[in-house]
Amino acid sequence: MRILTVTILGLVGVIVLLLGMVALIGSRLPVSHVATRSIWLPQPPETVYGLIRDFPKASSWRSDVTSVEMLGETGGKLRYREHGKQGDVTYELVQDINAQRIVTRIVDQDLGYSGSWTIEFAGENNGTQVRITENGEVSNVMFRFMSRYFFGHTSTIDGYLTELGKHFNQSEGKLKISG
Repeated sequence: MRILTVTILGLVGVIVLLLGMVALIGSRLPVSHVATRSIWLPQPPETVYGLIRDFPKASSWRSDVTSVEMLGETGGKLRYREHGKQGDVTYELVQDINAQRIVTRIVDQDLGYSGSWTIEFAGENNGTQVRITENGEVSNVMFRFMSRYFFGHTSTIDGYLTELGKHFNQSEGKLKISG
């Protein structure tokens, strides 16, 4: 019985030590980051923009979104809430220039992360170059560590662009995300 107790206490001590180290490293990483990724699609800018801008239908092409709730305008800016596999996130449409640029910002203050996405559409080679720039902040030190060392600051953008490419029948072999 004593060996079991010592073993359990030792394991708990190691776990606490590891969590402390992760928190310490995370606290020393920058809170803010900027990440940019892009993809070329064989569609005109108006078509790609139209799909992305139709927020209520995001679940028809994005596997991480189960539904979108339109919340109306607050302070003259459109708001919507995405319900998905990672929970619920409320966004605000900051800028909307038809077939050129969409800027959205996370409104929620209690997620451990926040920021904005600027999505730009540029006609190129009979298609569209879609570029997403994330200006993010990760306030949670554990999540900051994980974001930096495990899944990276571009993982959400990469997933989004992959889904966008699949929607426009870009096979995995043709799908090229650059950054």
